[in-house]
Amino acid sequence: LYSSVSVCTGDITQKGYEKKRGKLLAPYIPQIQAWVDHLLHSLTPSHSCYHGLDSRAANTRDERFRSDLHTEAVQAALAKYKERKMPMPSKRRSVLVQSSVEACTPPDTSSASEDEGSLRRQGRLATSTPYQGHGHPAVEHWFNRVIQGSSVTTTNTSAHAALNANYHTNLFSFLFLSVLLLSTSLSLPHQSLNQSVDTCLSPPCSITSPLRFCHVCISLHIFVLPCLLSPNLFSVHPLQTHFVGVPVNSRVSNKIQQLLNTLKRPKRPPLREFFVDDFEELLDVQQPDPNQPKPEGQQMSPLEGEPLGVVTNWPPSLPAALQRWGTTQPKSPCLTALDNAGKPVYTLTYGKLWTRSQKLAYTLLNKLSTRNEPLLMPGDRVALVFPNSDPVMFMVAFYGCLLAELVPVPIEVPLTRKDAGSQQIGFLLGSCGVTLALTTDACQKGLPKAQTGEVATFKGWPRLLWFVTDGKHVVKPPKDWHPPIREASNDIAYIEYKTSKEGSTMGIAVSHAAMLAHCHALTQACGYTEAETITNVLDFKRESGLWHGVLTSVMNRMHVISIPYSLMKVNPLSWIQKVHTYKARVAVVKSRDMHWSLLAQRDQRDISLSSLRMLIVADGANPWSISSCDAFLNVFQARGLRPEVICPCASSSEAMTVAIRRPPEMGVPPPGKAVLSMGGLSHSVIRVDTEEKLSVLTVQDVGQVMPAALVCVVRVEGTPYLCQTDEVGEICVSSGSTGVAYYGLPGMTKNIFETIPVTSSGVPVSDRPFTRTSLLGFVGPDSLVFIVGKMDGLMVVSGRRHNADDVVATALAVEPMKFVYRGRIAVFSVSVLHDERIVVVAEQRPDASEEDSFQWMSRVLQAIDSIHQVGVYCLALVPANTLPKAPLGGIHISETKQRFLEGALHPCNVLMCPHTCVTNLPKPRQKQPGNSDKKKQCSCVLLSLFYSDMNVGANFLLMSDDVLQWRAQATPDHPLFLVLNAKGTVASTASCLQLHKRAERVAAALMGRLNTGDHVALVYPPGIDLIATFYGCLYAGCVPVTVRPPHPQNLATTLPTVKMIVEVSKSVCILTTQAIMKLLKSKEAAAAVDIKSWPTVLDTDDLPRKKSPQMYKPPTPEMLAYLDFSVSTTGILAGVKMSHAATSALCRSIKLQCELYPSRQIAICLDPYCGLGFALWCLCSVYSGHQSILVPPLELESNASLWLAAVSQYKVRVTFCSYSVMEMCTKGLGSQTEALRLRNVNLSCVRTCMVVAEERPRIALTQSFSKIFKDLGLSPRAVSTTFGCRVNVAICLQGTAGPDPTTVYVDMRALRHDRVRLVERGSPHSLPLMESGKILPGVKVIIANTETKGPLGDSHLGEIWVSSPHNATGYYTVYGEEALHADHFNTKLSFGDTQTVWARTGYLGFLRRTELTDASGERHDALYVVGSLDETLELRGMRYHPIDIETSVIRSHKSIAECAVFTWTNLLVVVVELEGSEQEALDLVALVTNVVLEEHYLIVGVVVVVDPGVIPINSRGEKQRMHLRDGFLADQLDPIYVAYNM
Repeated sequence: LYSSVSVCTGDITQKGYEKKRGKLLAPYIPQIQAWVDHLLHSLTPSHSCYHGLDSRAANTRDERFRSDLHTEAVQAALAKYKERKMPMPSKRRSVLVQSSVEACTPPDTSSASEDEGSLRRQGRLATSTPYQGHGHPAVEHWFNRVIQGSSVTTTNTSAHAALNANYHTNLFSFLFLSVLLLSTSLSLPHQSLNQSVDTCLSPPCSITSPLRFCHVCISLHIFVLPCLLSPNLFSVHPLQTHFVGVPVNSRVSNKIQQLLNTLKRPKRPPLREFFVDDFEELLDVQQPDPNQPKPEGQQMSPLEGEPLGVVTNWPPSLPAALQRWGTTQPKSPCLTALDNAGKPVYTLTYGKLWTRSQKLAYTLLNKLSTRNEPLLMPGDRVALVFPNSDPVMFMVAFYGCLLAELVPVPIEVPLTRKDAGSQQIGFLLGSCGVTLALTTDACQKGLPKAQTGEVATFKGWPRLLWFVTDGKHVVKPPKDWHPPIREASNDIAYIEYKTSKEGSTMGIAVSHAAMLAHCHALTQACGYTEAETITNVLDFKRESGLWHGVLTSVMNRMHVISIPYSLMKVNPLSWIQKVHTYKARVAVVKSRDMHWSLLAQRDQRDISLSSLRMLIVADGANPWSISSCDAFLNVFQARGLRPEVICPCASSSEAMTVAIRRPPEMGVPPPGKAVLSMGGLSHSVIRVDTEEKLSVLTVQDVGQVMPAALVCVVRVEGTPYLCQTDEVGEICVSSGSTGVAYYGLPGMTKNIFETIPVTSSGVPVSDRPFTRTSLLGFVGPDSLVFIVGKMDGLMVVSGRRHNADDVVATALAVEPMKFVYRGRIAVFSVSVLHDERIVVVAEQRPDASEEDSFQWMSRVLQAIDSIHQVGVYCLALVPANTLPKAPLGGIHISETKQRFLEGALHPCNVLMCPHTCVTNLPKPRQKQPGNSDKKKQCSCVLLSLFYSDMNVGANFLLMSDDVLQWRAQATPDHPLFLVLNAKGTVASTASCLQLHKRAERVAAALMGRLNTGDHVALVYPPGIDLIATFYGCLYAGCVPVTVRPPHPQNLATTLPTVKMIVEVSKSVCILTTQAIMKLLKSKEAAAAVDIKSWPTVLDTDDLPRKKSPQMYKPPTPEMLAYLDFSVSTTGILAGVKMSHAATSALCRSIKLQCELYPSRQIAICLDPYCGLGFALWCLCSVYSGHQSILVPPLELESNASLWLAAVSQYKVRVTFCSYSVMEMCTKGLGSQTEALRLRNVNLSCVRTCMVVAEERPRIALTQSFSKIFKDLGLSPRAVSTTFGCRVNVAICLQGTAGPDPTTVYVDMRALRHDRVRLVERGSPHSLPLMESGKILPGVKVIIANTETKGPLGDSHLGEIWVSSPHNATGYYTVYGEEALHADHFNTKLSFGDTQTVWARTGYLGFLRRTELTDASGERHDALYVVGSLDETLELRGMRYHPIDIETSVIRSHKSIAECAVFTWTNLLVVVVELEGSEQEALDLVALVTNVVLEEHYLIVGVVVVVDPGVIPINSRGEKQRMHLRDGFLADQLDPIYVAYNM
């Protein structure tokens, strides 16, 4: 188990280093070379992304974190990777600029601290290196930088010219590599793939490349090579595929298949058989490796410390000891305090300590009162707030409290109101019932003050009274007053605070008896004698600093030299100088202090450590302290330091000192070292490693267990069974000298302080309870205790245990001094998708370039992967001095983790590697082979045919233009239209006759010029001109095409669309207004389109009052009435043909559904250019005779309340709007409802408010709209949605009668498999879906399978097919794609009702029969639209709807304003709009990746952070994801940051 370490006097030579390195690498080089050559050979030279890198000689070394061998192991691991030159990443300059003040403060050389930040780590030490020739690199580096005056904000950017070529080459190389390697990897049998990966390539790393497309050279960090060959990437499970493409285990069991095939009239099988609900079954559970090491030893037997010796004349309690020394040896020195120059400022004698403590005790008990009642009673808790530089005042206050029988609670001095962890300290003080805080005068003056001049109340803290303990505030007690000196009891003596891994702060209560017993045990174990001198570098408020330097020292009348932290920062050698000066016998330090002194020791020649009999290393339990001990000994042996005096110890706040190496005079066995395999440790098994292995951990023992203590090692999880002798577990201690409880937390106290370890047969080891120490270790030969880690740093990834400290050591061995400040690095794990994921956060130096940082990050990923065989999920670099600090300088880990999870870390560089780490994704879904129609029919139970009968009357085929002529004669003055302007006043009106006359004028103008059947483009702003010219065209026998006019301020993007519609529709003439006509022929227009190729343009502003000679009558109702052009959500311009028959049928259906009569008024706030908006604006009023109040949506931009004010003013019962209008009202008027009420806006008249949409109803928006305007009388039942599409513009519409729209909750996971599974509201993965209004009269709807075209039951998601008289008759396209036309408008079921002709809507949905009844008394059938088929994302064999992923992403961070997703070469791309500071851009990368993994089981490939408003939206308020995708690929998004998670 043990290997002795030979110590060299000099550093390892370069030649020796090369030789050793060559030997280590020899086995790997041929394999790597062969593989890389093979792969590079298959790439064209221009697309190869691998260039040699100069490997840097690591001259500056951070010895505390790396011994030569660990560094060599890391370098050897890195050499396994063919070095690649990474292209330089770039991001917006503003993202790079950090506050220069922060960036230029000198580095906090404190490195790590007490607590969580203190990572003293190194690899196995083959040769310990002396530190000759090394200055203090961090400080030197900083001075050099200041002298050179280099700028912090510089970033390397390439020339503009390189932009496009570079970007596209990189993109192409990336795709090329992906495809190439995808095919290579898939064609390899699984076994060989695994082998090849294991032998030569690391799993992938994610490359986050910040891009600024238009200014700088774009660079993608391409690590596709390892990434795509990772066996985890595709989750191809050995059980699942023998050869690619042949599924073995199917989703539906054979029995069910058999049942379905044999039943003639099958019932619907229960849904659970379709869809595996249990998460455990769904996720790919990693099978344990059969070859993993398992413990083989005997069960350990508890280890007993030697008995406590009987000491004659031992004081009965600590206050009794103080009284004895204070009265018998008053002149004896107790404590010497030093200033920042190292000079002694005050020596406290035992006499002074006794008298001053008495004064304070008397004052606290007798002189503090509220309303004549004493403020404090014995047993009350009191906070001690003393700076680290004032041990004297602290000691007086601590003993003063003990004498007064008060319970001291020492805490850190709060420096600001927002200190890291300060709120938790407040929680502790509150739960302890603390009302008084003791402090010094100087400290009280430095605390943050409120405006009243009193000490501010810190966040989360109780109200405290601050009492200054300096001389003038305390009173001398009367002669007859004596403090009660009692025997040590089980009452609480003091409370020590401890911060848990999650950041919560607990108070550990220590009784008087335990305090005394611990002093007794320490005295015996360390062989303390009276009047010894001891130097203490540690924090005297807690743990070893308190136990040795404040408690045990007084027990033995020792003299403590207290070295403040601030002095150590200035002079790291100070503690050694004090040992020399005071001939100290004992020194209490941490390995950090030994490390610092090594950096500075070359200046000192005349110091001797020969007086030391014990150098107590308080953090000897940290496995990496061995390197500091060895290196320190190596240098200071020449100065009188004897090897055997170095005494590491192990302790925890709960159990106090657990074990300590005894001083040499006690005749103990020699110290031991163990070289352990990290692979074995990750399975909690102890395996001695051979010399050649890279991943080893060398640990030193921490001596024997404490006197009178019983120690055992138990399993970490579950029942505390005793471990086997070769198994790592948690050390548990049973003794009278441990803490007794977490104050006020009985449940946690039971778990930690009252554990009962049991043998494998379940028999308790002892009848007395044990305390868990949170130390992980084992007991070696000679009963020596070894510690390999702490519970706080434990990360369990895929069942394997890793220690945060080990990962830090590896990261820092990569080239520590170059990029990362020593000790300014945090490693923790976050839980994503039911497993722990490792996150590494480090502060980079202000002078590190982007390129260097990325290079370093990629090497860190590779090193950790090689040495620990674990992938890093996220590696983030933050600017210098921005991580939250622990009280004594290290990083506050839990606060850092909290900021990471909240998106408040503000990193300047991020690498995400989800592909490597996430290996438990659900297996990709495989389509069943031989899916015949017959098989489908078995599952098709309920043929969902819903039909509302419509009585076809005689006037059914009355054409729209006929109706207008008839109305002009029958009711000439009846008002049909009323258009409002932005001020809410009437801009124009039209009665039946006026509209008819205006239409006649247009017809007269056209008849001479155009032929019957010619297509005419109408380019008008929303208004009566548009309606009049539409009817004018019908009168003249022309076919109108309504076109949205170009936007004068944005011609470049809007005019080409106008041009395209005019050309595609083959319009021979354009009718428009004079203003738009000028615009179409302007210079600005000429820059956007070819203005010479416009057809004839006529302006209709001043047409002569002429009657057309005769009205055109279409020979058959099937003749074309108008063309309806619209851009779909997928960005395709599609025009549909509407016949006269369909137009009339549409108007009739709407009239019946909404009960429209001439006496009605409806308000319409929609665009009048296509779909239902056009029908409501132009057709319905003329057909039904009701008055339409028209509100152009554009006017709402200047007056958001226009539409609602109009609805209220005209007391409208039925109104229509779009989602964009609803959003404008919700956002713009949300806070103004009170003002609207004062303007008498009342919406109680509204019976139905319908949102015209071609998408899934947006429940969140409709609900917030209802909620906001409820105060104005809007009924919550009023708001509903409609559904239409290109093949039929109005399929569903709520109308005025009929039941309210229903909402159901479906399982989102089932939906991905095209299954509909209803769940309860609020159940996990539930998705609310609202019915899209009531199916219109005359419309038949069926749900069909998209592939087999068979009808589907109501438990299936399928395509919505519609049959109706008002279906469009086909697409109107330039190229006349007949196949497309036939398929969409003229399709039949493959079985079932094979006669009916259906139109395919291109939308997925399902039908459900509800319990509600409609007007006719029939059960109401509800149609639920889930999403557009064209927009769905096929990923991992499942169907995803973009809106679901987007909803999750928007919820993940407050600064995400909008989000859109699409796929690019099988990668999921997420584009987020950042509404906030650009500093937050990189925070979003991890949050977006996390939420999509958690909720959708998908790995995000690319995260693009853009400015608000970049995601394009059409007039209906729908996202244009395909346009966005085109913009992304054509680098037109101008992103703030682009992260490639690959």
